[in-house]
Amino acid sequence: MMKQFLTNFFAAVGDKTISVFTAAKTLLLVTLNIFRGIFHFKNREKGEILKQAYEIGNRSFLFVSVTLSALGMVLVFQVCLQINKITGDQSQVGPEFIKGMIHAFVPILTAMMLATRVGAGIAAEIGSMKVTEQLDALRMSGVDPIDYLIVPRFIASIFMTFILGIYAALLVILAGAFMAHHSFGVNYNVFFVFDKVTWGDLIIGSTKLLAHGSAIPVVSGYCGLTTKVGSEGVGVATTRAVINSSLAVIILDFIISAIGLMTIQ
Repeated sequence: MMKQFLTNFFAAVGDKTISVFTAAKTLLLVTLNIFRGIFHFKNREKGEILKQAYEIGNRSFLFVSVTLSALGMVLVFQVCLQINKITGDQSQVGPEFIKGMIHAFVPILTAMMLATRVGAGIAAEIGSMKVTEQLDALRMSGVDPIDYLIVPRFIASIFMTFILGIYAALLVILAGAFMAHHSFGVNYNVFFVFDKVTWGDLIIGSTKLLAHGSAIPVVSGYCGLTTKVGSEGVGVATTRAVINSSLAVIILDFIISAIGLMTIQ
């Protein structure tokens, strides 16, 4: 009885380990092919990059605006409320809030929102093409699906994630200042103090945006390419894309923060 249990247990662990290594290998190959495809423009229309930039950036504009502005106001309100209960000195709310937004919160929150909307869309589109054998048709026509489908999204995602991150940082700071001024009487001149923001904060925040913008199309494209047959497989691939993209963003954010704090700060 025990022998059979151990046999089944180790067999399950072995299967899981093999599947994890296989998935990692496939993801690495997809990533390498994407970087290779960046330098080969002849197999795709350059206008596709602009189209994907519109899909990723413009269509996420309202989503990012509403979420980040609400978050900025809520955070400042809670901080000011707690400070009023302790010291009542609101002079450091603005500088610390601005530093935290640029260094940590804006890059990861912007990327997490894009992972849910953009990541799901990429996986669903590519997964549907695989289920309907359109990817096989591309290969028969001499076109690499990664070069044709994922590379334009990869380039557009990097660019638009960075632009949206800058926009989100400005928006969340303005929203926080508005809340601090109208709810707690904090002067705008006291709030808009950038003395605590260092070049290290700007470098770390920018690096995070670029890394997150790269990870989302890579992971989502991989999930779409590995979609199993059937409409159910497309749904599973979409769910995997959202979860895995979000997880990749969190891991990259942690790694970049750790390295930045040890080297730049």
